[in-house]
Amino acid sequence: MEAKAKSQPQTELLVCVKCRRGQEIPSDARRPGQALYDGLTGLDRIEDLRITPVECLQNCDHGCTVALRGGDSKWTYVFANVDEMSHPEMILMGATQYHDSADGVIPWRERPEHFKRNCVARIPPVTQSQES
Repeated sequence: MEAKAKSQPQTELLVCVKCRRGQEIPSDARRPGQALYDGLTGLDRIEDLRITPVECLQNCDHGCTVALRGGDSKWTYVFANVDEMSHPEMILMGATQYHDSADGVIPWRERPEHFKRNCVARIPPVTQSQES
């Protein structure tokens, strides 16, 4: 039996688990960022999506933050103002669209509405051509 070749590199969803969403949180309480991570990892997702907790994405004034990256030839995106309770399914839908794209760019009209309005950064691919 032949091994199935991967058509896309693995997609990684980085989730800031230290996010407090601008709230005072007791040191022993679960932070909104951790709740977001827990919610995301508790849902079904595509096999090639890895969800990774990170200590901080340095976007503390703009709520819970996630980033999508997927290999040297894809754009990386950072999204803010994520709600830990109502957005996990939307994030996974967008992550699947991102994974299925060749360059990481989801066509504007197909993006989740939250992705359209809350993109903090778009980072070029490592292998982007150096056209002037």
